[in-house]
Amino acid sequence: MAASSKLESPAIMTTSHKSVIVGTAGHIDHGKSALVEALTGTHPDRLAEEKRRGITIDLGFAFLEENGVRFGFIDVPGHERFVSNMLAGAAGIDVVLLVIAADESIKPQTREHFDICRLLGVRRGIVALTKSDLIDADVLGLVKLEVEEYLRGSFLEQAPVIPVSAKTGAGLAELKVVLREVAAQAVGKDAARHFRLPIDRAFAMKGFGTVVTGTLISGSVGAGDEVELFPKGERLRVRGVQSGGKSLERAFAGQRTAVNLAGIDHTSVRRGMTLAAPGKFRAARRVDTRLTLLPSAQKLKHRTRAHFHTGTLETIAEILLYGQSEVSPGQSALAQLRLQDEALLLPGDRFIVRQFSPVVTIGGGVILDPLARRPLLRDTGRATFLETLEGGNREEIVAAMAERASVVLATAKRAVGLTTPELVARTGWLEKEIQETIEKLAAEKKVKVVAIDPLTVVARKGFEEVSAKIVATVERFHKENPLLPGIPREDLRVSLGRRVSSETFRAALEDLAAKKIELQGELVRRAGAEIALLPEEARAKEHIEKAFSLAGLAVPAVKEVLAKLTIEAKRAEKLLQILLREKSLIRVTPELIFHRDALAQLRDRLIEYKKTKGERISVPIFKELAGITRKYAIPLLEYLDRERVTRRAGDERVIL
Repeated sequence: MAASSKLESPAIMTTSHKSVIVGTAGHIDHGKSALVEALTGTHPDRLAEEKRRGITIDLGFAFLEENGVRFGFIDVPGHERFVSNMLAGAAGIDVVLLVIAADESIKPQTREHFDICRLLGVRRGIVALTKSDLIDADVLGLVKLEVEEYLRGSFLEQAPVIPVSAKTGAGLAELKVVLREVAAQAVGKDAARHFRLPIDRAFAMKGFGTVVTGTLISGSVGAGDEVELFPKGERLRVRGVQSGGKSLERAFAGQRTAVNLAGIDHTSVRRGMTLAAPGKFRAARRVDTRLTLLPSAQKLKHRTRAHFHTGTLETIAEILLYGQSEVSPGQSALAQLRLQDEALLLPGDRFIVRQFSPVVTIGGGVILDPLARRPLLRDTGRATFLETLEGGNREEIVAAMAERASVVLATAKRAVGLTTPELVARTGWLEKEIQETIEKLAAEKKVKVVAIDPLTVVARKGFEEVSAKIVATVERFHKENPLLPGIPREDLRVSLGRRVSSETFRAALEDLAAKKIELQGELVRRAGAEIALLPEEARAKEHIEKAFSLAGLAVPAVKEVLAKLTIEAKRAEKLLQILLREKSLIRVTPELIFHRDALAQLRDRLIEYKKTKGERISVPIFKELAGITRKYAIPLLEYLDRERVTRRAGDERVIL
């Protein structure tokens, strides 16, 4: 971002132009920066040390607009000591401009840079034979043949090889034509996806404050947007955006972008951090991957430590291999990388691994699961799951994730269920795409929707297992408790274990209701279940009810009634509970139980009293009316108050 930029006065750039990021690659002193300057008119070296020493140390940037295509050039250092800086710029490129000096041909960093581009999944490029003015036509022809042989079998096998000279200008016009042709074939980054911008620079600009730059790899960003800074998770506001030195209303995926941030000091932001859509993603230290070693690398053993590069981030990773103790050169393996620093990653993101010491590039790969769990020996299904993530379509991936979420692991703490926010964080997909996928899977009965907000699914097989367990638990409860009408809902849920979420439990109950179970308030019982009393239990139940019925309002103690029964105390208590549930008996206080007929007769007396004597009644008169002592009168009056038959007014009651 130039110091003269005016973020306050946007020169609006339309989105009709295609934006393509071109990254240079090649050995030191092969003329990468000079070629970029010759193409764009801007020398990409920006550091005083670079200009003093005459070599590129860090990333440089320049821009070119040709026939409706906006090229953003990322110039990378060619020295082996600065490969980490090269990697910070290489991750976002669409087209590689492989620069090989015609007077030196292929050199070590030519090979390493080219290996890195292959590992990062770059698919298109051009070869520029620089300094072609320094050699004759015959030697140039031999160099061209050598380069073509080196590139055979790679993604650059059919790439144009163009001799150029930044000094004389020879070949530059042809190179620009080829750049336009290759750019037309390049698949652009998706501006419709959630916003992500890996940060490669952070600095302060007078009058603006903190500015960060990077290649916008997905989505868009504009002034006034809220963004989230990873891995900190800090929410920030965008004051303005630029691309190519021009202010924009919005920057879109594929553009080199400068973002002016409010509310943070530039010293708190560094290369390797990422700006992203707020509330969508999570940073993590464990990622499951497909790792591939270069043929030139040594064997890689389980638990090897290596330098890890992805986007603009560099950190240390411990490599945990799945199902094997080592990987041979040129081979690939499923592996979990345990990162020293948290990173925001998504499936499909590419990475590079470099040997811990000496530091050379040994391989790379692709992220499969950015929020991986800790590896467990008993987790035999992980490899199959990762292969589905690697090669499956959306439906297959969601079904596998739902099934994975229902697998009971010994150390698992998360409840069963896969939510839309979880899927966004683990896939980067849009909410609409997730909803459409879930609807299709639900229609095919591969998943079960157990909640709408947020949309939550479980694997159909797991849901059916939960349902079957509910039915079995209810059946067992009835068998063990024949005198109880049903199992309390919460007791049933707890019996299923912590891995069954409340949403899954509720959905299973709703599915089973009226088919195999019945819901009565907080009780769950088998559909059509009735309490079947043994003859002695029926007689005991009748005795209990009769004892309270004959007592009127001067009821006996519960213990006295139950003690006279011929059955054991536990069954007697359950018979009492049945009478209470049937409302044949009514508990007024923990110690006092009355027959419903006695209470009904008391209400009738109060109604008659109100008609003949008035609505107010004192405690002594109430005692006389009911024919009871104060022991029963006060609890009965309090009960009548609760039932809104009476209302206390000082020392009296008002009959309602």
